[in-house]
Amino acid sequence: MKFDYKEIHIGSIIQTRVEDTSTDLERICKFMKSTKKQVSDMYASKSLDTDVLMRWSKLLEYDFFRIYSQHLILYSPPSKVDKKDEKKSMLPNFRKSIYTREVIDFIVELIETQEKTMPQIVKEYRIPKSTLHRWTKKYGNLNNN
Repeated sequence: MKFDYKEIHIGSIIQTRVEDTSTDLERICKFMKSTKKQVSDMYASKSLDTDVLMRWSKLLEYDFFRIYSQHLILYSPPSKVDKKDEKKSMLPNFRKSIYTREVIDFIVELIETQEKTMPQIVKEYRIPKSTLHRWTKKYGNLNNN
């Protein structure tokens, strides 16, 4: 299954995880301090409050925030601020170029199914061409058969 990082509907993703783990609705309601109707409304919701999402992540032992991180890696525009002119911040600084295996598999699948060409991926996701070649050689299904 190919996951769409561009259009995130967190409620349906949570519902899928609940089904995958066979988590009991009574347990969910108790842990989330919610009614069955509220849980159903969360499944239908495209977005959720971060505190609620944190609870779901703990209950289902799955990092739902990472889905949004992967979206940022793939779809955020390049920074227009020159790094040497950037002011120091008290916030943690994360490297954008860290790709998870899921993202690598997603990109390699786009190439192998010819849904996108390498130049399209370089342009759209700003992944270096040499990195794409390395990924297709190392992780590509067509080369591993």
